[in-house]
Amino acid sequence: MKRVILAEDDPAMRRLVAETLAQDGYVVEPVNDGGRLLVEISRQIGANNERRELRPQIDLIISDIRMPVASGLQIVEALRAARCRTPVILMTAFGDDAARAQAERLNAKLFDKPFDLEELRTAARQMLEAGR
Repeated sequence: MKRVILAEDDPAMRRLVAETLAQDGYVVEPVNDGGRLLVEISRQIGANNERRELRPQIDLIISDIRMPVASGLQIVEALRAARCRTPVILMTAFGDDAARAQAERLNAKLFDKPFDLEELRTAARQMLEAGR
């Protein structure tokens, strides 16, 4: 089973995305802010310290950009600096050209809210299949 960490500070959006991905058979672990996401990722990096990647414990990270404690972009920056190649989908209601460029540079897919849930499901599926 593929494991997805979902970081979203809005409870309704977190529940909606988690339920949608769970319907596809993924194990979705929702967290409500960037700090909790960092804790989950740190646990996995510690468990895989020799390989310095999150596979297979975390197969996909989906994160809002603007969250308490740490932003989604800050977290992806840290992951990439640690040479972590885990696929990332970012979501934002405040997308601008700078955020899009940064997400692209970090090899993360960016969705502007509101977005089509089917498009998110498709992107998640493609990223998870590519990382088999």
